[in-house]
Amino acid sequence: MNSPKLRYLLSLLCLFSFVSLFSQKTIVKGSVIDIKTKEPLPFVNIIFKNSKTGTTTDIDGNFYIDTYYATDSLVASFIGYQSQTKYVKRDIPQIVSFELGTGGGVSIGEVTVTYKGNPAHVILDRIIALKDVNNREKYDAFEYEVYNKVEFDLNNITDEFMDRRVFKNLDFIFDYMDSTTSEKKYLPMFMTESLSDYYYRREPKSEREFIKATKVSGVSNESVSQFLGDMYQNVNVYENYIGVFGKSFVSPIADFGKRFYKYYLLDSMVVDGNFCYEIKFEPKQVQEPVFSGTMWINDTTYAIKRIEASINEKANINFINGFSVEQRYKKVDGEYWMLNKDKLIVDFTVAKNSMGLYGRKTTTYEDFLINDPRPDSLFNGLERVVVTKDANEKDEAYWDANRHDSLAANEKNIYKMVDSVKNVPAFRTFIDVVQLVFTGYKEIGLFELGPYFNAYSFNKVEGHRFRVGGRTSNSFSTKIMVDGYLAYGLKDQEFKYGGGLLYFLSKEPRHTLSLNYSKDVEQLGLSQNAFSEDNILSSVLRRNPNDKLTGVEEIKIGTEQFWFNGFSTELTVTSRNMIPLGSIDYNVRDDGGSLTPVSNIRTTEVGFRTRFAYQEAFVSGEFNRISLGTEFPILELNLGFGLKDVFGGDYDYTKAVISLSDNIKLGTFGRTNVRLQAGKYWGTLPFPVLEIHNGNETYFFDNGAFNLMNFFEFISDQYASAMVTHHFEGFFLNKIPLMRKLKWREVLTGRAVVGSLQDKNKQTLELPDNMFELKEPYVEAAVGIENIFKIIRVDALWRLTYLDHPDIQKFGIRATFEVQF
Repeated sequence: MNSPKLRYLLSLLCLFSFVSLFSQKTIVKGSVIDIKTKEPLPFVNIIFKNSKTGTTTDIDGNFYIDTYYATDSLVASFIGYQSQTKYVKRDIPQIVSFELGTGGGVSIGEVTVTYKGNPAHVILDRIIALKDVNNREKYDAFEYEVYNKVEFDLNNITDEFMDRRVFKNLDFIFDYMDSTTSEKKYLPMFMTESLSDYYYRREPKSEREFIKATKVSGVSNESVSQFLGDMYQNVNVYENYIGVFGKSFVSPIADFGKRFYKYYLLDSMVVDGNFCYEIKFEPKQVQEPVFSGTMWINDTTYAIKRIEASINEKANINFINGFSVEQRYKKVDGEYWMLNKDKLIVDFTVAKNSMGLYGRKTTTYEDFLINDPRPDSLFNGLERVVVTKDANEKDEAYWDANRHDSLAANEKNIYKMVDSVKNVPAFRTFIDVVQLVFTGYKEIGLFELGPYFNAYSFNKVEGHRFRVGGRTSNSFSTKIMVDGYLAYGLKDQEFKYGGGLLYFLSKEPRHTLSLNYSKDVEQLGLSQNAFSEDNILSSVLRRNPNDKLTGVEEIKIGTEQFWFNGFSTELTVTSRNMIPLGSIDYNVRDDGGSLTPVSNIRTTEVGFRTRFAYQEAFVSGEFNRISLGTEFPILELNLGFGLKDVFGGDYDYTKAVISLSDNIKLGTFGRTNVRLQAGKYWGTLPFPVLEIHNGNETYFFDNGAFNLMNFFEFISDQYASAMVTHHFEGFFLNKIPLMRKLKWREVLTGRAVVGSLQDKNKQTLELPDNMFELKEPYVEAAVGIENIFKIIRVDALWRLTYLDHPDIQKFGIRATFEVQF
């Protein structure tokens, strides 16, 4: 390469580097001179049109502006000269010069100007135009220290409640009750604190948080932790929608905010040294997912300086009696607007005037560093949140020195109160009742008895079935759990039993070994979301007799590894021996057409499962963990390899199933749940080993099944299915006065599956009566109402294909219980 070309390329490289470096700022430099004399003009006003961002020329007539708040035009004005406007390209450096002329003057009379519009709308338009500029994610990099404090308080406590006999030995806890505020009386019950360092970079977009200290006091279990996880609300007012417990609320500064809000300019004032406009916002329709409140807007940058917002009590959201958020922003280094305090209060309540919970989150931000990118090594690794090894070991002296704010007196007393409460038998009884309701188990020392909902059931094969079971408790071990059960049917007079062991190789990261054995009755083609075969509700609320059962003896060994939150793999070895029961028979048809019974089928399978849910969050107990979900699609792959003559296996085969699920939020139009799945089997196999599509013969709506499909109705060796449900969240019913009060919500569902079955797999075993292959898609649709009494969903379903099959329902009503906000 010759030197002129080299210099040319280097020049281009420097230019593009310069442009890239300042790609988010508008940099303008230039000069102003007299158009006739060519003399420089000092002290000329240089300002971006329709803004307050600008400067003046120096003694030599030169100026320089470096800002995020540019408009598309720059105006130069000076007394005695005609103003001049020039076009500016935003977000790049450039040179703009002016030549001003004196021009002639014109004398005019008195002028009266009348403004007929809403002045708040003018300010709102500027806020929206500069949202991207004021959103902190535009900066190349930023970091800060975060202090988080989350507290749960029992509220609306009455004198009658405190006088109950159950609190005879607990009355001392009411000494810690707070009644000094205008809020309902409340008793602090749980608090957690954390201190962390947060890092962000724009290109490539990355963020990471290192939690360096945590402290927890109070009573915590997995059920309460579900609410704790939702309490960590990251309210970003600059987004069009703000997520509130799974609902999408319209931000008061959304691009389309005028469709949902009324705005009023109340005042102008100085807030923390910044001149601001005070604007009040109210919902146009109170039932819409919107806020009420006040915001203070900086008059120069149109950035949010402070905002206070709350949810209207008539909004269609359950168990929330109140929700308020307050955010305060500060200008860092005289230029960058950053959130420095975030306060959130949620009033949970089950019924009006009943006792409830306050959930409080206070977050403060300090030690800001802007546009000083960290090395790539800081962002290496897939965990977005990293907890340091000694985070839980900080002493009180550390917290006193590092908390951003000191604890209030009642907060300090939480630690002392909880230690005392844990030793009171009445309180332990209360916790046992809560655990029994949520988990189905009753803890008795080293063991837990249950689950209670499987204690009795009945079916055509076993008759009345009784079961007793249990597992070891956390008091026995937090590293190993052993479980088992014994069941007996009065009709078949057979014992069924099973047991298992779960052992933690490590908890961070989560890595387990498991061993399970069972000899029991199973319903093939039952979805994972359905009630188990021995659940009493599954027995009582059926539309067909439960006689298509299979006796299964199974032993399974497995190991599961969570590499990071959201990504896991599992390896299993499973041996199954299946025996037909009830109306199901295993028969082979010979060349002459005669049927020969087959007593059992045995398979040995090596399975591999991997699941990826980007940025999925969890809360964990000692053994179980609860997903708080993710904003991204979830991908899962299951592979199975059948081994003939290994542990008695009868078949060689391979199967693969891939699924994709997503929860798509559509703002005020609701949300759509999508689940797509496809699978294929390679090999020559009998029908119990192939894909028996999930049916449902109960009156409960099953989210994972085809609700008007019978068990054993369809079978495939390759297939693809789609299940789509749209929750309108009251989009239509909220506009009807009666429905608005009931807070009912509309839901639409569509489900379909296509598949095929090779001839060789039809002949391995004779298909049972009324079992078919899919020669065309199976389709069903439903229209439903959810949130009836806050917990009930009812769907009307229509079966759209295969209407000539025997013993089917073309139309049906299904119901289920759902607890959601």
